[in-house]
Amino acid sequence: MKYLILKHYQGGPPPAVEHDSMDRWTPQEVDAHIQYMREFGARLQERGEFVDTRALTPEGTFVRYDGQGRPPVTDGPFAETKDLIAGWYIIDVDSWDRALEVAGELSAAPGPGGEPLHEWLEVRPFLADTPAAPN
Repeated sequence: MKYLILKHYQGGPPPAVEHDSMDRWTPQEVDAHIQYMREFGARLQERGEFVDTRALTPEGTFVRYDGQGRPPVTDGPFAETKDLIAGWYIIDVDSWDRALEVAGELSAAPGPGGEPLHEWLEVRPFLADTPAAPN
């Protein structure tokens, strides 16, 4: 089964450990964090559980259909995603419990002082089938 693990800039339950945002970390702390993420992805690949990962920039815009012509575009507010979602992993594992184990491992990524972040991660299963329309 495939699962999405969402990394958030903010949002979710209160953090277990308070820490500064990454833009306030030392270059060595940022390097250690990124190295952990690379090694984490490599471990997933070795186990055959890796599907995809991406980091997101905070830039973005909302677009919607509004009839003919140019669709309306807005730069905010972005409380729903822009300020919250930092990136994701897509994993393919045997069970929900395994997806939680993988997310727990990712939550141990180092932050300031090399200490684990203990960050909350959102784990969501992909739909296996398209839901049927109600009768």
